[in-house]
Amino acid sequence: MSQFQIIQPAGWKSPRGYANGVAAPLSGRTLYIAGQVAWDAQQRLVGGQDFTAQFRQALANVAAVLAAAGGAGTHLVRVTVYVTDKRAYLASTKAVGAAWREILGPWYPAMTLVEVAALLEEGALVEIEATAVLPQ
Repeated sequence: MSQFQIIQPAGWKSPRGYANGVAAPLSGRTLYIAGQVAWDAQQRLVGGQDFTAQFRQALANVAAVLAAAGGAGTHLVRVTVYVTDKRAYLASTKAVGAAWREILGPWYPAMTLVEVAALLEEGALVEIEATAVLPQ
């Protein structure tokens, strides 16, 4: 499925929806994807106050940048998700997981979730940044 190796320390319980570590080959192009919010192509925020709708659009934006560089979900090695309300994220985990699998497939890179007081874009509830290693 992927050229990356999942790193899981012996004896640790397997994580759900992310990897503890991902080893990438030295060959390839590294793509750094800037934080994506729930903007449409004209940079209008979509989804209103619906956390899942905003997550889906922000993730679709990550996927669009990845595709524009010739990549796919399996090329992601690291994702950071910034949310303004961790309770909204926790209440939406099933829908968030479904959106992830629909947009990027069943590959789960190393991930971090950070709750922040606010995001720069007024009304944004989630921002997603990512790193990918693309084939040469």
